[in-house]
Amino acid sequence: MSIKEYIQENENRFLEELFSLIRIPSISALPEHKDDMWACAERWKTLLLEAGVDEARVMPSAGNPMVYAEKKVGEGLPTVLVYAHYDVMPAEPLELWKSNPFEPEIRDGRIWARGADDDKGQAMIQVKAFEYLVRHGLLRHNMKFIFEGEEEIGSPSLNQFLQDHKELLQADVILVSDTSMLREDLPSLTTGLRGLAYWEVEVTGPNRDLHSGHFGGAVANPINVLCEMISKMTDEHGRITIPHFYDKVEELSAEERDMISHIPFDEEVYKNAIGVKALRGEEGYVTLERNSCRPSFDVCGIWGGYTGTGSKTVLPSKAYAKISCRLVPHQQHDEISRLFTEYFESLAPECVQVKVTPMHGGEGYVCPVSLPAYKAAALGFEEAFGKKPLAVRRGGSIPIISDFERILGIKTVLMGFGLETNAIHSPNESMSVDMIRKGIEAVVGFHLHFEECRNESK
Repeated sequence: MSIKEYIQENENRFLEELFSLIRIPSISALPEHKDDMWACAERWKTLLLEAGVDEARVMPSAGNPMVYAEKKVGEGLPTVLVYAHYDVMPAEPLELWKSNPFEPEIRDGRIWARGADDDKGQAMIQVKAFEYLVRHGLLRHNMKFIFEGEEEIGSPSLNQFLQDHKELLQADVILVSDTSMLREDLPSLTTGLRGLAYWEVEVTGPNRDLHSGHFGGAVANPINVLCEMISKMTDEHGRITIPHFYDKVEELSAEERDMISHIPFDEEVYKNAIGVKALRGEEGYVTLERNSCRPSFDVCGIWGGYTGTGSKTVLPSKAYAKISCRLVPHQQHDEISRLFTEYFESLAPECVQVKVTPMHGGEGYVCPVSLPAYKAAALGFEEAFGKKPLAVRRGGSIPIISDFERILGIKTVLMGFGLETNAIHSPNESMSVDMIRKGIEAVVGFHLHFEECRNESK
């Protein structure tokens, strides 16, 4: 039986199994859903066993439980490890949803629910491709699965879990379906992600809020000083001014710049969609390079003083900002965090005190297009979507991907099937049923081509 026939024959069951997961509000950010995290993990364990794994277990971690499963085909065969997450974002504001976020509905050929895409829908694509291969005797390598319940809160327990279970999780490649494609008719594989460094800064002037009439012009206003300091973090060419910030930034090759130039992109449509008249960024690079392959500096929030209704003539004691840098491969977030802290503190005049608090961060990642597993994924996409996928770097960050490489020594192939229109993390998240069908076909294609691509590379 072909994969298309198998999907058609079993689609109602596939969807009901997905819906059984979606109905569990596994919201990792809210402590009151602790029992739901365990319930969702146990449900995944059952579904993995029914799909054909030899064993599946719910394993404790420092936080929410991990789901581990494996299928052993034979000694000495390569192993593919599939990673996914079963936690979801909170659904608020609920009034903006057109239907109950945890009672999935199919409308206009789409599944509408929290987790329909991110990541229960995409994880189900991987599991159902596996099920087909097992039931038809087509699996030619070993398989492992690791599903976590804290991705939406930064995966705080995963790093230690990887350290503690290195041997259990050993594999030849990791497959992740938690990213997106350019368009439904334009398949793409994510080949790069940016890293991240994030800080909160506090600038303190006088020991209390002051009357701006009595003290204005004689005492430094921390908000003014903070704005002056931030303005010095980038120059007139759009480059970040932190000393040694670019020391490890790898310049794009001519080949990669050419590849980016072939990605369909309409700058006018891009500007209109976000309501701006002009774009701005580092000189010498086009928009698709700036937002994916080059580092960036952004103030994510800034506050201080009086912000209530009406006016209050106050010279505030403190000002605050949250600041982030997106990093590119080879930039280490802890090193960048140190460089930022040293430089930002050096910009402070004597009239204020500055405190920098590093928050979370992670490294960037690049998947070589020469990797046999990448080539197998590309063939799977081509067969499912009828055209070769584009290789695309993304501007976002998934720190766990670099953790996989650093701790386990394994490369990851990002086979994502999401779309920007799916509205993950927002009200009315959705995913098209047809994309799930094509996703299953593409993942089956990956597995069927994996061995031949490995052999060709030898």
